Amino acid sequence: MPVLTSSYCPPWLLANGYVQSIFPTFFRKLDDDHLLRERIATDDGDFLDLDWSRVGSRTLVIVSHGLEGHSRRPYVLGTVREANRQGWDALAWNFRSCSGDTNLLPRMYHSGATDDLHRVVRHALAQGYEQVHLVGYSMGGNLSLVYAGREAEQVPPQVRSVVAFSVPCDLRSSAYQLAKWQNRVFMWKFLRDLKEKMTVKSQRFPHLVSVDGFDDIRTFKQFDDRYTAPLHGFRDAEDYWTQSSSLRYLPGLQIPTLLVNARNDPFLSPECFPEQLAAGHDYLHLEMPASGGHVGFIQRTADQTYWMEQRAMAFIAEAAGQLEPEQTDAVAESLTS
Repeated sequence: MPVLTSSYCPPWLLANGYVQSIFPTFFRKLDDDHLLRERIATDDGDFLDLDWSRVGSRTLVIVSHGLEGHSRRPYVLGTVREANRQGWDALAWNFRSCSGDTNLLPRMYHSGATDDLHRVVRHALAQGYEQVHLVGYSMGGNLSLVYAGREAEQVPPQVRSVVAFSVPCDLRSSAYQLAKWQNRVFMWKFLRDLKEKMTVKSQRFPHLVSVDGFDDIRTFKQFDDRYTAPLHGFRDAEDYWTQSSSLRYLPGLQIPTLLVNARNDPFLSPECFPEQLAAGHDYLHLEMPASGGHVGFIQRTADQTYWMEQRAMAFIAEAAGQLEPEQTDAVAESLTS
């Protein structure tokens, strides 16, 4: 597919990538009282917590959050709300240990853990949905792309599209990008939150997990070597990154897919903008706004609606057969007008 020209235009004074990445965390507030929680058991003796927002549709949008996120983050709630406004049901699921309750096994979640996403999809289809569309942010975007590309033959035919924003498609280069001094605040916050989870794991599984010396960890290379890789069956961080990076699986996509990565995203390396691949791909649409930051794409509206959620719904509408491609382009162009 041709690489798309983006219509996104940031508000005045909010175009900076760091501002775009930080602003929503502090200033975007959305209601989550309407969400209904469901806990499902997994076949390996664990559980997943799902949050539903139903309007009585046979079409479902499944939303996957980012690293150390959860189903009540503003960008997830915004996507759920926009899906409902389109007349579709929405399901926001929590990765293991991200719902507020620690999961039961030594394993947690990681960028290539598509088995859990597949469980969620199968559980949703058992409710009778005729169409399912996947929307993922950051790590959740990578996970959705790995699922659709690496396991294309196993993805149920009811899954009609994937939309992914701010995706670290190449985990190795993105890990080193986040290790740079200008991203030290983000890196510090990720490691602080992960330390809390690993501390609980060390209490439950002291023979497998220790947090002694955790404060010496400064990068994802160190964290993934010590925790992610051994807990999830990888040789080391390099092996984990290689096997779990969506970039290597994008050629295998067989359903309409939209990847939106902002050029000024402080988390992303040049490898995360696969222009040449997208230009020759039958299903991959790549959109690279000049601004947007990391899961930002701020838009000033009275009801706290952001561009990325509207963009996702326009793409899904085309994949669902509700819009022709030229109509989708017109919708995308109108999002900032």
